[in-house]
Amino acid sequence: MAENVGAKTVVLVHGGFVDGSGWESVYHILRKDGYTVAVVQNPTISLADDVAVTKRVIDAQTGPVVLVGHSYGGAVITEAGNDPKVAGLVYITAFAPDKGESVNSLIKDPPPDAPVPPILPPQDGYLLLDRTKFAASFAADVEPEKAAFMADSQVPWGVEALAGTISEPAWKTKPSWYLLVTEDRMIPPPAQRFMAERAGATVDEVAGSHAIYVSRPDAVAAIIEKAAGAAKAAAAN
Repeated sequence: MAENVGAKTVVLVHGGFVDGSGWESVYHILRKDGYTVAVVQNPTISLADDVAVTKRVIDAQTGPVVLVGHSYGGAVITEAGNDPKVAGLVYITAFAPDKGESVNSLIKDPPPDAPVPPILPPQDGYLLLDRTKFAASFAADVEPEKAAFMADSQVPWGVEALAGTISEPAWKTKPSWYLLVTEDRMIPPPAQRFMAERAGATVDEVAGSHAIYVSRPDAVAAIIEKAAGAAKAAAAN
């Protein structure tokens, strides 16, 4: 199909504690701008399962794909992005692990001044954020009613998913982009910058919370479209 020459298809991968519905505003912007968009619903129980679910969505698309991950979704796309259909990776304030790394290994030694996410002790192998502190840590710039809904509709995040390691990081062979969010209280900006630079990503910066994909869908869609345009130009050459 001619419209799929280059990368006009975007696959969106959510992170931990949330589901794919948070992408709705980004989805509408991309659709309005002519993109085919698929939203992955990962169970976030194990990294291997989430990679498999994501790859099924990629495989169902026609033509090259721009693969987008938020937060823990960055670990998922780092592994799933090795799929030959993936033309580029976009990290939205996301983890970008190297070979053998996991989310656990990336967060185990935070700097002394880093904000501490209000993660409750695991229950039956799953994590949740303290509902009373969810908005401040995850969604500080999201409208309060929506932030409260996000807190009350959390998806339990499996501890096994945080422990899953990367076999081969796709960013070593695929072009990548990174939206660095300067007021994120879940993944500190210096950690975001370290991962983005290590991956050789093209970096955009924006002020906002960890839930930037909800609060600033325009900024998120803009970097995705930039990545899609670059992938399209590469395909044309």
